[in-house]
Amino acid sequence: MAIVEKIHHVAYRCKNAKETVEWYQKYLDMDFILAIAENQVPSTKEPDPYMHIFLDAGNGNVLAFFELPTKAPMLAPSDANTPAWTQHLALKVDSVDTMMKVKARLEADGIEVVGPTDHTIFQSIYFRDPSGHRLELAANTSTPQMDKALDEVKWDMLNEWDRTKQAPTHARWMHDGSGKVGAP
Repeated sequence: MAIVEKIHHVAYRCKNAKETVEWYQKYLDMDFILAIAENQVPSTKEPDPYMHIFLDAGNGNVLAFFELPTKAPMLAPSDANTPAWTQHLALKVDSVDTMMKVKARLEADGIEVVGPTDHTIFQSIYFRDPSGHRLELAANTSTPQMDKALDEVKWDMLNEWDRTKQAPTHARWMHDGSGKVGAP
């Protein structure tokens, strides 16, 4: 049994705390639940003023951001050696319909949205917040049979990847267009 009960919060840097709160309220209906501001970092005691904001992402999940006005401007949300598509925050929504309504709202305001992308076990859209963080909204579309099949091969896939650094084909049915467990 894991010693962690749940994730307390996930924190990222943002360019502007107020803009970030307003954006997440407008597009993802997240409530602004807490602001903490200090002139000194509590853990390291460094003099470094910051605004730390917390948003309710639903079901006890909290998304947080730091605005750091004394630091150099953000160049990118991830390091230069990591592809821009890699680091992202995936948020689960209740249905493809909800996902598509958010997509329409984002696009109506000129925000670029990639997708929907069909991952067989879920569908996703991808977009960026005002600080450039890549977000994903995902709606599950899997079946119990799909979930079971993926659970049965996860260790074989991981071990093969560790040896070869090539994509294993144990679950190729997810990407061959058939969506059928065990498809050739």
